Amino acid sequence: MINLLFSVIFAEMFVILLLVFKTPVRKLVTMTLDRLKRGKGPIVLKTVAGTVLVVFTSTVYNIVDVMNREVEPGAINPTEQVIMSGQILIATLMGFMLFLGLMIDRLHHYIRELRLLRKTLEAAKKQSRSGDDSKNGNFDELKAMRDEIATLKTKIGDLESESAAKADEAKAAEAKAEAMKKQSEGLLLEYDRLQEENQRLQSQLRAIDLSLSHSDGKKNM
Repeated sequence: MINLLFSVIFAEMFVILLLVFKTPVRKLVTMTLDRLKRGKGPIVLKTVAGTVLVVFTSTVYNIVDVMNREVEPGAINPTEQVIMSGQILIATLMGFMLFLGLMIDRLHHYIRELRLLRKTLEAAKKQSRSGDDSKNGNFDELKAMRDEIATLKTKIGDLESESAAKADEAKAAEAKAEAMKKQSEGLLLEYDRLQEENQRLQSQLRAIDLSLSHSDGKKNM
């Protein structure tokens, strides 16, 4: 019994050392403990721990009972003292074994939580990096859009200047056309006046011709 307890205690201490120090073996031990805590593993471990606890409680009760009898002189013999010493050693080893088992369970829990926390931090870092990359990409896009807007503004300014020049040319052409229109109207009026003058002159010439022809007729008579 004592040899078995010592073996279990040394095995637990070895497992604790493997869990405390970061070595390649720690990952294997952690995976083994993960498998032990799946399925029926927790039930078996709790059953063993409960049995050891019951035996530990019974042993402590027997030790206390023997110590109470030791108060009375001559109530305990040397054989019982030897048995009590053995029980004290067994109870001590059982208590230490339970304590080391609890330490292994807590260490495994904290290592698993630390591993999950690291994975969460890595995921957060990756997300932060992707967010920074997207921000940089958005900044580049905004810069390109601003440059394009500046180029479009320059083109719009050039088009406005060209449009203003065309408008000035159109106004000049319209003024020239108006002047030509007025000039053509003046020419038309002058043409009408000349035509009327021509008709008036032709009428005068006809009248002179008639008068001359009438005077020549009188002379012949």
